[in-house]
Amino acid sequence: MNLHEYQGKEILASYGVKIQKGKIATTVEEAVAAYGDIVEDSGNDVVVVKAQIHAGGRGKGGGVKLAKNEKELREHAGNILGMMLKTPQTPGGIEGPGKLVRKILIAEDSYAPDFDACKEYYVSILMDRERRQNVVIYSTEGGMNIEEVAEATPHLVFKEYIDPTLGMLPFQSRKIAFNLGLSGSAFKDMVKFITNLYKAFVGSDASLFEINPCLKSANDEIIAVDTKVSLDDNALFRHPDLAVMRDVLEEDPTEVEAKEYGLNYVNLDGNVGCMVNGAGLAMATMDIIKLSGGAPANFLDVGGTADAARVESAFRIILKDPAVKAILINIFGGIVRCDRVAQGIVDAYKSMGNIRVPIIVRLQGTNAEIAKKLIDESGLEVRSAILLQEAADLVSEVLA
Repeated sequence: MNLHEYQGKEILASYGVKIQKGKIATTVEEAVAAYGDIVEDSGNDVVVVKAQIHAGGRGKGGGVKLAKNEKELREHAGNILGMMLKTPQTPGGIEGPGKLVRKILIAEDSYAPDFDACKEYYVSILMDRERRQNVVIYSTEGGMNIEEVAEATPHLVFKEYIDPTLGMLPFQSRKIAFNLGLSGSAFKDMVKFITNLYKAFVGSDASLFEINPCLKSANDEIIAVDTKVSLDDNALFRHPDLAVMRDVLEEDPTEVEAKEYGLNYVNLDGNVGCMVNGAGLAMATMDIIKLSGGAPANFLDVGGTADAARVESAFRIILKDPAVKAILINIFGGIVRCDRVAQGIVDAYKSMGNIRVPIIVRLQGTNAEIAKKLIDESGLEVRSAILLQEAADLVSEVLA
């Protein structure tokens, strides 16, 4: 589950990480009120107006502006609120439709009083699945795309692996601060910053914490000026206070609908809809579709209860994508019987009426032969297969 910047900062602050203070606003008047409060607290008239969407690169798209007075604040807030913000990370990139900005963050200017005395760093924590360890990735080149930094100057990107049984050890946070070239009070503050950041990562069951830029202020304070946070959906049952932060308006509406039906769905950009039970089988199905000359249009796992209602819901979600030219249903009947799945497919097909694309069904496992007979004798325009290669050949045939 992705969070907005201001939500991620709320988590950081609760673990003692210094953040760029700010207030959220949904209207220009709320923004003006927030501006007044921040100016009063900081004594600095300059603030930053930041669009709140689930995408990076907001500044490049005009979603981050500096306001030096209330007049500029009103102007920027009015322009950003309601805009369709396009960044390299919004759907379709800068050529796509963009994302609607519903909220803005009015944040203090952490670069005052001396911009030239400030220094930006990059810090992130995520899971390295190959090594089965959390890893802190950090660089002296903050404020930039870390992929570009890694490509152009790989020696400036550092990694510190954390043993999950030991956690972040004191020498590791000191090593990070040393590699970033810090000394004095800034060194000590970075050690504390990294230590608390790791506590926040583990404590919130996050899959990603990215601080870019992580700022050394003119006063040698280490501050999270921006943050990108993703939480592990599977751990949200432990964090009801964080689960309520979900903003479904920022998510793919089809994926949101699929969750309501208990389906695991991820939209892709291919032409063959996939309906399977089990993530491993889904990956194999997508591979065979690719090898057969097609491209998967989605990842959809119906789980172990592939009854008529569930199958119908899956059909409707897949068919919302106009790019889908065929549907491959690949079910292994282990927990669920294949004949029950086949009956569910027949019932769903009849219930939905006219389905505009060819459907290939491959059922293997318990009562697979009975299932194939049900499909073949249904009178519907559904083609059945036993072998996975046979299903792939049928996909290739209908796409030709």
